[in-house]
Amino acid sequence: MKTPLSRITIVGGGSAGWMTALYLNRYYNSGEKRTAITLIESEDIGTIGVGEATVHSIRFFFAAMGLDEAELMRETGATYKTGIRFRNWKKPVDGKMHEYFHPFEEQRSPGPFDMATSWFSSDRPQGERYDELGCLSTTLANAGHSPKSPTSGPYQGIVPYGYHLDAVRLGRYLRRKAVEAGVEHRLGTVDKIELDGERIQAIHCGGARFESDIFIDCTGFRSLLMRQLKTDNWQSFEDALPCNKAVALQLPYPGDATPRPYTQATALPHGWVWEIDLQERRGNGYVYDGKRLTRSQAEAELRQHLGVPADMGKALHLEMKIGCLKSFWVGNCIAIGLSGGFIEPLESTGLHLINLSVRLLATHLNGADVAQPVKDSYSRLMNGIYDDLKRFIILHYCLTDRDDTEFWRQVAQSAKHSPRLEQDLALWQHKVCEFMDQAGSYATVFTDENYRFVLYGMGHWPQFPPLGSQAQHQAVRQQCQARAKMALEQTLPHPAALRALN
Repeated sequence: MKTPLSRITIVGGGSAGWMTALYLNRYYNSGEKRTAITLIESEDIGTIGVGEATVHSIRFFFAAMGLDEAELMRETGATYKTGIRFRNWKKPVDGKMHEYFHPFEEQRSPGPFDMATSWFSSDRPQGERYDELGCLSTTLANAGHSPKSPTSGPYQGIVPYGYHLDAVRLGRYLRRKAVEAGVEHRLGTVDKIELDGERIQAIHCGGARFESDIFIDCTGFRSLLMRQLKTDNWQSFEDALPCNKAVALQLPYPGDATPRPYTQATALPHGWVWEIDLQERRGNGYVYDGKRLTRSQAEAELRQHLGVPADMGKALHLEMKIGCLKSFWVGNCIAIGLSGGFIEPLESTGLHLINLSVRLLATHLNGADVAQPVKDSYSRLMNGIYDDLKRFIILHYCLTDRDDTEFWRQVAQSAKHSPRLEQDLALWQHKVCEFMDQAGSYATVFTDENYRFVLYGMGHWPQFPPLGSQAQHQAVRQQCQARAKMALEQTLPHPAALRALN
């Protein structure tokens, strides 16, 4: 009989630590307390607080934790996010900047063909984007509308949505909720780790000694526990995804601007800039290739793009490790969050990866002594998740036709670092991307529908003879337009939806 799991110790706070603590406490101690959970964090080490956008599936995590959505959004200064507007990722056409929208919603065709086949087969208006026909989120974003109707319940909307939120405030909010639920919170900096081979016996913090069945490393890029346990455990993705640094700048809204219900990602000469609107401010940041720009050059490019003088706002410079561990579970230690890996923040997957990691851990961690095949399964699945996300992020870069800098010439060739993607791109020259093309993938948040929005937004269109009649496709167009009109009538403008939180 397995030895019961009596104690879990999490080292590191922030979103990773407190999401992990909250979930595991609810999983193991629902109804009756069986497992003591302690989180140790240091007051001396700050939290990386610039990853402020999420994917839509994080709603399900917050809902499962019993968090009140309105309270969550008030406490974190959050706004709604219906997708990402990409700008300047290809060359301008006829003097117009390249642009497309990537939403979270499913594509439901009202006709006999799937939406992509109908769009490619129709006599569509010149210059119409793929997302402009059947995508309600595009309509809402263009009108500045939220995903919420006046009668929408918590975590429900007309279309799927994520959030823009203050990551530091999120960590504090989750800490309060976890402590209220019974998680022990200790302040201290780890100054000694007792090891027995690849197993942690105890950790020491400020004179206190902590033993535990399981230790969870949520110490960020420092990977404080994991790097003590196993050398040669890192695999870098920087050959395929060279953006390894960022500079962030938080600014007040200009003039009478109101928060936009979408993230904006604008390509610059050596990377791209995020613009993320919270209730009281706008978060901006330049993700760039640190081999091609110095910190001062990157900050200057960001300020020039935003039209912000050098003396306005304090810039925060970040070093990022792009890649993931080979083994996420070593001995009695598991890495979650940045200590396990990081894919650049282009599709806002940071909190999503924490969510996946801790849910997967809960089903694998079934006692104090876990069999090696179970640990290997966890690492294999986590590697699959990271590899799938890597492939999807490469997709955004490799379809560019920009050649104005060496950076863009390099990333245009990045598909060669993903043989699966190269194979798919060759296939999608001749047919639409469909569910079975991506079946069996690990990163379930990005499906064939997400691939289509990026593929067709970047102009990677299949070539095949039109199917069906123009009358059928015109009927689809009319029904899509009617649905979009109804969505606008039913949803609240974004500022009104935010006011309704109070």
